[in-house]
Amino acid sequence: MTITRTFDLLANLQDKYSHKEDILARKTNGKWTKYSVNQYVERSHSLSYGLLSMGFEPGDKVITIMENRPEWNFIDMALTMAKMVHVPVYTILSVDDYAYIIEHSDAKMVFIGNENLYSRVMPAIERLKTKPLVYTINEIENTQNISEIFKLGKENEAEKAPIIEKYKEEISPDDVATIVYTSGTTGTSKGVMLSHWNLVFNFLGHAAQQIKNDSHRMLSFLPLCHIYERTMNYEYQSLGISTYYAENLGTIAADMQDIKGDGFCAVPRVLEGIYDKLRAAGKDLSGIKKIIYEWAFSLAERFDYENNSKWYWFRYRIANKLVYSKWRERLGGKELLVVSGGSSIRPRIIRLFSAAKMYIFEGYGLTETSPVIAVNNPKEMAIRIGTVGRIMEGIEVKFADDGEILTRGACLMKGYYKDPEYTKQVIDEEGWFHTGDIGHMEGEYLKITDRKKEIFKLSNGKYIAPQLLENAFKESVLIENIIILGNEEKFASAIILPNFNYLHFWASKHKVHYRDNQKLIENTKVLNRIQKEVDKINESLASHEKIKRWKVIKDEWSIATGELSPTLKLKRAVIHQKYADIIKQIYGDHEN
Repeated sequence: MTITRTFDLLANLQDKYSHKEDILARKTNGKWTKYSVNQYVERSHSLSYGLLSMGFEPGDKVITIMENRPEWNFIDMALTMAKMVHVPVYTILSVDDYAYIIEHSDAKMVFIGNENLYSRVMPAIERLKTKPLVYTINEIENTQNISEIFKLGKENEAEKAPIIEKYKEEISPDDVATIVYTSGTTGTSKGVMLSHWNLVFNFLGHAAQQIKNDSHRMLSFLPLCHIYERTMNYEYQSLGISTYYAENLGTIAADMQDIKGDGFCAVPRVLEGIYDKLRAAGKDLSGIKKIIYEWAFSLAERFDYENNSKWYWFRYRIANKLVYSKWRERLGGKELLVVSGGSSIRPRIIRLFSAAKMYIFEGYGLTETSPVIAVNNPKEMAIRIGTVGRIMEGIEVKFADDGEILTRGACLMKGYYKDPEYTKQVIDEEGWFHTGDIGHMEGEYLKITDRKKEIFKLSNGKYIAPQLLENAFKESVLIENIIILGNEEKFASAIILPNFNYLHFWASKHKVHYRDNQKLIENTKVLNRIQKEVDKINESLASHEKIKRWKVIKDEWSIATGELSPTLKLKRAVIHQKYADIIKQIYGDHEN
């Protein structure tokens, strides 16, 4: 079975994996609901017949705003089979963002997952002059429900099935399948138009490197509206791998244990959270158990595939039996395959997870490239920690004079919806897409160093790559998050969010008394300890990169409070505005 359009996955599943009883599953209220391949195919087709019966036409746009669930897939397949365009949207946007995307995309219909989302999205729809149809997935009083469309499709199957089959023959791999609005850390989000072949070329490319098969189960919890999780979702289906949708982000470990999962996709912030919990677990131990745990933790952070030391591997086998195997048990007990993307991840975390046989394979890409450009390859064990792997076959990469990564290939978008001018700004006359990321090759492996837009210049003309420095400082157990500052200033500075889990342990150990976190970070002993850590990291930096001044704050940065994007990247402009007074304090009275 040749796959050239996304919905070809359905025929491929029927051809190769029709025996699967759990190709898709979702956990709600502690119970799994599973769908077989045949149910997946049947429901997707019934929905497509129903959409035609409602009068929708080729090219019509339909938005989905819902948590990860099998129905997302039914809608996705139904829309593309009906020659329509799927516009998946994040569940955590503001009313203004929802109103903008619904209006800009020309959406004729919006599918909403649950009552909470319905209450958040409807105010955006109510302010629009032209209102789309709204259907919900969960049963909500006084709303139209997706079950009505399924029923309509079944009633009209004899009439509409031939039309869908005709459409499937006519649809070109080059036709637009989806418009994905970028999560963006600055400005208004752009609608990225991706064709069937953009998506298929990309997911088949990374599927060729997959070592899991139809006997395995993967957990999914990153938003399916994000192109990274979406194409991994397609990859799993192309290989007959079962996809289980987590109940929520707080149930990842429990869900992995429940399904005896074989892996998942994650962004660095999720993995950092698990890493911090593993580190904190050692602080609660005492005596010989504590000594063994900390020894094993330290050994794991030095893990490297290229390490040929027999002495290291001898100690590693002991640590694996005593400690690492217990970590795996918390996530189901199996050796895991974890793909990380979205932003740069600290090498220390990759080493630790991989030592525990929860192997992290870092990749790189953008929405505009469908998304993967490069990824570390588990099938060929072509892995270099600290890089995003080798360039995927069929994709070209070169570097501009300033180090910006340029790329072109079959995965490159068709352009930004309703914005040909901006499309021309990012795709040059030779077809090279300007990624905005800075990087270089380490042999055959691509290494990302920073975002071009985020690099700034000190008043002395020296350039600072903040992301690179931030990752260096986040290697510290004391630092949860950090933003590097200093554009057009005399020196680099920082706002630091401490790791309070560790800081509480340290304060207890050193008999530091405090009423709350604010008092804790005002304590002279704590400030001196953080300064010592900053000094230690500064030693490895160039003179102009050293952090001369810093402020520590007790806040948490999150999507909800606005400092992080939906993909958990720093929204620098928001942070600069929110902490303008602190930044003035840092630079207001210096003589450096």
